[in-house]
Amino acid sequence: MNSRGTDYITTQELTMPTMDTPQRYGTLTRALHWVVAILVIWQLTTATVTSLAEDSALDEILWATHKPIGFTILVLMVLRLSWALINHARRPASVSRLARLGHIVLYGLVLFIPTIALLRQYGSGRAFEPFGLPLMAGFESPEIEWMMTPANLLHGWLGWTLFALALGHVLMTLHHRFSRRTEDVLPRMLDVPPRQ
Repeated sequence: MNSRGTDYITTQELTMPTMDTPQRYGTLTRALHWVVAILVIWQLTTATVTSLAEDSALDEILWATHKPIGFTILVLMVLRLSWALINHARRPASVSRLARLGHIVLYGLVLFIPTIALLRQYGSGRAFEPFGLPLMAGFESPEIEWMMTPANLLHGWLGWTLFALALGHVLMTLHHRFSRRTEDVLPRMLDVPPRQ
């Protein structure tokens, strides 16, 4: 039964607001969250295949997508952060200071990792045309070492750190879903009924 006591669901009950509310995230926040999550999983897949089977046929196919997908994640995260700032006063509250810190670190890593990779790409002098978009023409002069150093030192390590933190994020969401002592946060981001 729905809120009107009938067996059918009205169109109004099916629609979800675009803007966030204190109870749940809106459609745009959810869409950006899940698209970025899927792309980060793809990046994990490409990095894992490269680590385990470098120079294999599968690695060559998958690794060709790593840079364009990383650029896409950066663009989506800039949009996501902008949208989060617009919705700041309306968003569901964090369940704890630790959860808030975890989200800040996740956002920071998902922005920082592709940024230093893009900086390295430019510093290398190699052209970069994600999805055919001429972003960097490349140059013939020597590499710009200071632009390449941060990613050379940190990109891989920070990527694996991001994957570990993202796994922790999923596990904590499941903990909140199934633990009776904590608030069920899953309905904020998915259309699932709250825990009973």
